[in-house]
Amino acid sequence: MRSGIQESSGGVARYFRTDTNRNAAVSTEITGYAVSALAYLHSVTRSVNEDSEYLDASRRSALYLRNDAWDETTSTFPFEPGSPHAYFFDIGIVVRGLMAAWRATGDEAFRSRARDAALSLAFDFMGDGCFDPVITLPEKQPLEHEPRWSRKPGCYQLKSALAWLNDDDPRGRPLFGEMLKYSLATHESFLADERDREKLMDRLHAYCYFLEALLFVSEQDAAKQALRWGIDRVAELLREIAPEFERSDVCAQLLRVRVVAHHLGAVSIDNRMANEEAFRAAAYQAISEPASRDPRLHGGYWFGRKRGETLPFMNPVSTAFCMQALDLWERHKAGTWQFELHQLI
Repeated sequence: MRSGIQESSGGVARYFRTDTNRNAAVSTEITGYAVSALAYLHSVTRSVNEDSEYLDASRRSALYLRNDAWDETTSTFPFEPGSPHAYFFDIGIVVRGLMAAWRATGDEAFRSRARDAALSLAFDFMGDGCFDPVITLPEKQPLEHEPRWSRKPGCYQLKSALAWLNDDDPRGRPLFGEMLKYSLATHESFLADERDREKLMDRLHAYCYFLEALLFVSEQDAAKQALRWGIDRVAELLREIAPEFERSDVCAQLLRVRVVAHHLGAVSIDNRMANEEAFRAAAYQAISEPASRDPRLHGGYWFGRKRGETLPFMNPVSTAFCMQALDLWERHKAGTWQFELHQLI
């Protein structure tokens, strides 16, 4: 709230770099995550906090997305302001953020813009048997697929495909079903195709997006099977690679999936493993003495570590994922579970 990661426009920077002492550029994707995170904070604190500080901050970021980040000439969300590219994944996250803002505020303009963006996902990214991950603007032509995960189709796109389920519009369900079928058929190879250990840690982060999306169809046998396999595989690889490179968001994403899947009745939780993942995630929070608190860092979560060295990125998405994961873990342990799937950041 006071770190400066949310800029005066309402847009949220990708991260704050401690080595250069400045924010990275504002990102539509990261702003979408921030809207959802701030709406979640409002929902879990409003009974003890009468002011609407979190809700006001969520609304500011949602207004930035609705008014400033949206490109009227191409009817989509560019990667960043003025960017010549748009990403399938980013737009889906923005849709979910705008829907979170609509649920929290009742402002129909947020839901209307989310619908516009969901249409962009459906029509602008349609490829040959898949949805292209990146298109050019204003031409809306697909970029050639590349080996790195964010530039090729993959199971991770399923989380953004949730945009087609967000508004209970029956026209979106067949599209989501198509993406689900593709994702279930390819998810194991998504991890197996990467041999570089550090890049595989990045893929674990993306693969967890797939697991998160499966929570929304966890009543299906194929989804339950993939959840069980995926949780075990991510847990195994996380611990293998962590001495070389560990991302805090992977720890948090895995913990969230474990706890939510358990409460959905899809996969029984391994409390010992979950407790270790909670410890790993919590260790990334920056806590300082009152006299030396830097508001740009205090309370936030670092992006990760390489060979024991903390990387110089104070990351708003890592913060959001870790915050929610640890909150859900505490609720699980205390027997006070209360969570709606649409609240998943």
